[in-house]
Amino acid sequence: MNRLAELSAPAAARVTPAAVAISLRLFASPTVPAASATSKTRAHKPAADAKGTYAFVSLGCPKNLVDSERMLGLLQLDGYKLVSEPDGADFVVVNTCGFIERARAESFGAIDEMLQLKREGRTRGVIVSGCLAEREKEQLLIDRPDIDHLVGVFGREQVTKVADRLIGGLDEQRSVFQPAPSNPLSDRQRLRITPRHFAFLKISEGCDRLCTFCAIPKMRGKHATKPIEEVVAEARELAADGVRELVVVAQDTTYYGFDLYGRTRLADLLAELEKVEGLDWIRLMYLYPMYFTDDVIERIAASKKIVPYLDMPLQHINDRMLKRMQRRVNRQETEVLLAKLRANIANLVMRTTFIAGFPGETDEEFEELVEFVARQKFERLGVFTYSLEPDTPAAKLPDHVSEEVKASRRDRLMAVQQEVAFAWNKAQLGRRVDVLIDVPVPGEKHALIGRSYADAPDVDGVVYVTGKKLRPGQIVPCEIVATQEYDLVAAAVGSPR
Repeated sequence: MNRLAELSAPAAARVTPAAVAISLRLFASPTVPAASATSKTRAHKPAADAKGTYAFVSLGCPKNLVDSERMLGLLQLDGYKLVSEPDGADFVVVNTCGFIERARAESFGAIDEMLQLKREGRTRGVIVSGCLAEREKEQLLIDRPDIDHLVGVFGREQVTKVADRLIGGLDEQRSVFQPAPSNPLSDRQRLRITPRHFAFLKISEGCDRLCTFCAIPKMRGKHATKPIEEVVAEARELAADGVRELVVVAQDTTYYGFDLYGRTRLADLLAELEKVEGLDWIRLMYLYPMYFTDDVIERIAASKKIVPYLDMPLQHINDRMLKRMQRRVNRQETEVLLAKLRANIANLVMRTTFIAGFPGETDEEFEELVEFVARQKFERLGVFTYSLEPDTPAAKLPDHVSEEVKASRRDRLMAVQQEVAFAWNKAQLGRRVDVLIDVPVPGEKHALIGRSYADAPDVDGVVYVTGKKLRPGQIVPCEIVATQEYDLVAAAVGSPR
């Protein structure tokens, strides 16, 4: 996939199997010991006290990644040993994404790859979990009878019992599906896939938005808020485990609290998260334009920890398209909000996503979107072509756009955005910025890869840093010295902290 095409994909669609045996740590309350789960061998002989060995493939968005980490933690606590290769493991868990067609294809591909290992006798069983399992349910077992067990989104807490049945050779209760709980499942005591210094924090589950193109409410249920005290307790545990950047995620972040407290309370939650010792950056993702209240803007503007970076998917700007999408917001309201954000939050970086080729989108309506993108100059932007999702209202709309036209519109919009992004990068030359170091550059002695406040993990560009005695997890003052398409090159100019 070329760089332009890669950046045009939304975060939820960029599904890459996670190398989950790298730097995994169990973070929990002090009563639960931390444990390493790293293995580089293919001879998966479990420890004498281990129930068995397993490999794990995690696909999809950060919310699904948190679910993966929770299942990893449960399996670890129950005595199963995680290994880095499925070849030779007792079983494999594939935590799937079911958001759009491309994500489903990626998930089916991963499942089929693991089933092939099973047929060749290189693993005993395959457990399929996550959004695709929730969406397809028993049809998955009909189409792929070699799957041993299915675990739905809200059945994840039963993963150890499912593993026990597989290891014990019990061909019973092959599917575990449970209704969405009114109170979200706890995500504490999880084995983290992310590097030690950053983590995703899921503050709610499900979504009450009824966007006509989206099947997420069918898979994840209605919006359910985690209590503030529960979220803060998890944040403290993460900080104690070495997390410096906390990436706050949900299906609808700005709606936080409405179902539980009778009003939105994102500003109150952020005020409490700012008090957590050890955190340097708090990053907000998946902000819906509705319910973006003034108290949230004021909290972000005044904060020394909440970075001035906002991820707010807009999907379109034409009023007719927004109505067909059932976004419950119009162009004027969107422009007023964007102007207010720019006016009140210094050095703001905005990320958004748009859909190209939604059913009924005319040439004129697309041109309106192009003009809007060119004028707004979003620092970060992704475009994906409309994906027809079965059992969604948009699938029944008339005047579907051809795949050729959808792709052409996506490419044109990304070409406009490329000019904006490259110009923004050039404007950073000579500026000083703090960079959070993520990983060393392989084979380079004094080169590392990091991110500034303007770069969210996995979905944005990176900053290549040159400097001595630097290591992952440090925040380093740097000067931007060059650009490299969507990325920046910097030299360390101060002592890391």
